[in-house]
Amino acid sequence: MREPISRDSRLALDLALTIRHDGHGGVADDLTDAVGLTRWVRAHHDLLPPAAGGRADHRAPGQRADHEDSAVVVRRADRGDAAAGATQPADGDGRGVGFVADAAQLTAVRELRAAVRALFARAVRPGEPSPADAARLMPVPEAVRRLNEAAARTPTVPVLDWPEGAGPVLRQQPAHGSADLTAALAHAAIAFLASPDRDRLRACHAPRCVRYFLKEHPRQEWCKPSCGNRARVARHHERHKATT
Repeated sequence: MREPISRDSRLALDLALTIRHDGHGGVADDLTDAVGLTRWVRAHHDLLPPAAGGRADHRAPGQRADHEDSAVVVRRADRGDAAAGATQPADGDGRGVGFVADAAQLTAVRELRAAVRALFARAVRPGEPSPADAARLMPVPEAVRRLNEAAARTPTVPVLDWPEGAGPVLRQQPAHGSADLTAALAHAAIAFLASPDRDRLRACHAPRCVRYFLKEHPRQEWCKPSCGNRARVARHHERHKATT
């Protein structure tokens, strides 16, 4: 039976997965520039709170910046997601076509991602972390400090939501104004790391893979079937070499 993944877990995991295998034996970074961050935030508009980070785009309808598309193609190479290549519709709440990342946001999100990946590495102990950055992980105390500082950029308050015909739900809402992007991502990472989902976190060690993933069933070893196939082929070759 597949375990469900919460919004916070999905957002924190997807932030970490912006470091990925490039398909050619190396490692790719989806957040190398502000265009990449813009694309990533737009692709995750359904997971982020309204107006989280960025600035509203006040250009005339149909006008766009030189680097922008009118809709965002979600590029999830080596992700194996069903949404690969899907086009995300734009919306007007600061997360869709209105969101344009700047250099300051890019720096803040990249620093947060480094902290999150360091804490992911701690969470998978005694297993090995992702090989993508295992040799240059941020010290855990610094990672915790940076994560907490990022979350503090937007203080939140608990808000009760109790729709007709459903049970009450507790959610966090910015205490003042809209949510800062980095703070929203930090809140999601903290919620994930403090939740039972953390115990399901693993690093995939199939050949060439650098992904973190959440186990969906107790016997799962790899992030996706193709990684399991590569691992089995590699084991077969190793056994064959040992007998020749």
